[in-house]
Amino acid sequence: MALEVGTKAPDFTLKSKNAEGLQDVTLSDNFGNGKTVLLFFPLAFTSVCIDELCSVRDNLQEYNDLGATVYAISVDSPFTQEVFAQQNNLNFSLLSDFNKEVSGSYDVLFEDLIGLKGVSKRSAFVIDAEGTIKYSSSSDDPTVLPDFDAVKTALS
Repeated sequence: MALEVGTKAPDFTLKSKNAEGLQDVTLSDNFGNGKTVLLFFPLAFTSVCIDELCSVRDNLQEYNDLGATVYAISVDSPFTQEVFAQQNNLNFSLLSDFNKEVSGSYDVLFEDLIGLKGVSKRSAFVIDAEGTIKYSSSSDDPTVLPDFDAVKTALS
């Protein structure tokens, strides 16, 4: 079961890759500065993940207007994520949880999904500027998208 509302969000530092190279992204850098939306997704280049992340891309200004930084996290390598982001014109950071530690700490890691062990569940978390989880949702069905209206409400 995913971490619950009211829980302190586990801090992490993950790799992101873009044209400038590999960069470390640390969740707690946002604390005191704004809210954070964490979107865990199973795998790059799959149709539902493309739909989900392109929807976020198309509505990113709404998240920005609500004072939130959006990060999408999967167990894909940062190099795979970079190509995925380029091909889909994603305008927010994709973070590689290649070692599966962050998905594990948020309790959103499939033990087995279609024979693949250790893939992130499709999940959404809203974390306030103090680092407390204000919204938590995770699905055991990888075809079910997060309730983005509920995410935006939690940011309000």
